[in-house]
Amino acid sequence: MNGIMFMIVPLGVVGPWQVVIIALVILLLFGGKKIPELMKGLGKGVKSFKEGINEVDEQIKDIDKDLDKAVSDKSEKN
Repeated sequence: MNGIMFMIVPLGVVGPWQVVIIALVILLLFGGKKIPELMKGLGKGVKSFKEGINEVDEQIKDIDKDLDKAVSDKSEKN
């Protein structure tokens, strides 16, 4: 029964040693010259994702304003 307890590892918990190991593996796989290019691409992707989220948020706000206006116009007619 104790052996099973050691196999259960909480997901999403990354300690400092795990980060160091991951960084070393990335360095070994891609090399020092390729990492800045990868990070630049990752940064562009994150920026594009944030812009997309902001655009969707603005569209939701516009739709909400239109719905509020339609409801107020309908209530004024009654």
